[in-house]
Amino acid sequence: MGIFNQKSKIKPAPQEVRVEKVIVQQKSRSTLTPNFPRASSSQYSASPRRSPNPRLSRPKSASPYPSSSDEKRAAIVRKRKVVTSTPRDSPAFGNDSESEDEGGDPFVPAKRFRRSESVDLNRKLRHKKAFGDEIRDSRIIHAADIASVATKCPPIPGAKPEEVPIELQYPSRCKRERYELVWQKDKIDAVKDILSVVEHVAETYLKDDEAKPFIDHNASFKRQMERAISEKYRDIPVFRTALQNYNDKLLELVENGTIAKNLEELHHLPPSLVSFILTQVYDRTVAPKVELLTKYEMGSDNVYGELLHPFVTKLLVEQTKMTSDQVFIDLGSGVGNVVLQAALEIGCRSYGCEMMENACNLAEAQEKEFRSRCLLWGVAHGRVHLERGDFRTNAKILEKLKEADVILVNNKAFTSTLNDALINMFLDLKKGCKIISLKSFVHENKTAINDVANSILDVQHFRYHENWVSWAAAEGDYYISTKK
Repeated sequence: MGIFNQKSKIKPAPQEVRVEKVIVQQKSRSTLTPNFPRASSSQYSASPRRSPNPRLSRPKSASPYPSSSDEKRAAIVRKRKVVTSTPRDSPAFGNDSESEDEGGDPFVPAKRFRRSESVDLNRKLRHKKAFGDEIRDSRIIHAADIASVATKCPPIPGAKPEEVPIELQYPSRCKRERYELVWQKDKIDAVKDILSVVEHVAETYLKDDEAKPFIDHNASFKRQMERAISEKYRDIPVFRTALQNYNDKLLELVENGTIAKNLEELHHLPPSLVSFILTQVYDRTVAPKVELLTKYEMGSDNVYGELLHPFVTKLLVEQTKMTSDQVFIDLGSGVGNVVLQAALEIGCRSYGCEMMENACNLAEAQEKEFRSRCLLWGVAHGRVHLERGDFRTNAKILEKLKEADVILVNNKAFTSTLNDALINMFLDLKKGCKIISLKSFVHENKTAINDVANSILDVQHFRYHENWVSWAAAEGDYYISTKK
């Protein structure tokens, strides 16, 4: 409208629309690779290699556990789908690709393992009986005894009957392990197991130049096997040839003293190898009879649960800083998992006591296979002592408690009566002894017994990560008490 409500004769110019094209550069996404393993075996990525030089310290990024400065990254990592200790949902073979899945295989070792803590120079890793002139029979339970055509496992695609049986050389003068190229869910995956052994041998037992023929990404025994077994090629004869070449080369390094010499320079094992060896033991002894562990009395102290490998490493290596000259005791040791891990990872004297018959039987089977398999791997372990019965009355355990440096009590499901009895047992512990428990012995509502616990124990409260125990996927509480 114009002035005084009259229509204006001036027409406004049409509006112009200005259009500009702006190119927005997309920010590159950073990927987080998990740094810590799962337990009965662990997620690690292969690559930069570690020399068997004990003086080299491990960078923080290679640690299987997050430091306080890595908490944000660890929180993201822990949201990843958990991988079981022996993932067998599909065969190990797949598409041949130049890119590796960094977090796909829980048995693939991490970057060259370097421990940031002080090295226990008293720890001797070379097994005295593994490198003699004669080839030894380690008396292991072979993979083919568990997973084979005879146990109704089908051969992997493309394998002819005569191509199914194979053998695998380990870093020692022991007879080779028998495998069969078969696959079935919840059974030992021969291909995955073999590739993992090759990787661990190269990462732990060999120096950089020695390891190249074994795990070089472009041309190595491992790469040849991966290509041959992939869906693209599926060439079983080539796989078998590459495996035979690996066996021959490793045996040559054993016989010329290279493996033994390198082991002499080492004073600790990477957590990935510890977890893998223990998982091999478990898969050949406990896993085929695991249903026996479900038979327990509800509401009693006889409830079964496991602390998984990364949790135990955190406790014994990082927090209590155990050394090979110390004594570890597990009160209520189940099938002996932690007792064996302490003996292998720390090299200490390791005791356990269990009263559930089925768990005791499986623990004894594990101990036997553990000794044989450590010989096969050429590594020495600490002494292992497993006792049957009630730890409150077992003479050997009561005697050794006075020498103990670290005690584990998985008392999550213990009755209050048993927890109170344990406090009385702790009166005779030496000063400085560490007690790891899933439930605190000192409570807010003080009773006479708890007053005793408060007077003899200094307690620290911690949180364990998701998937670090067998009975729950969530995080939880644990405590480390020090005898005053």
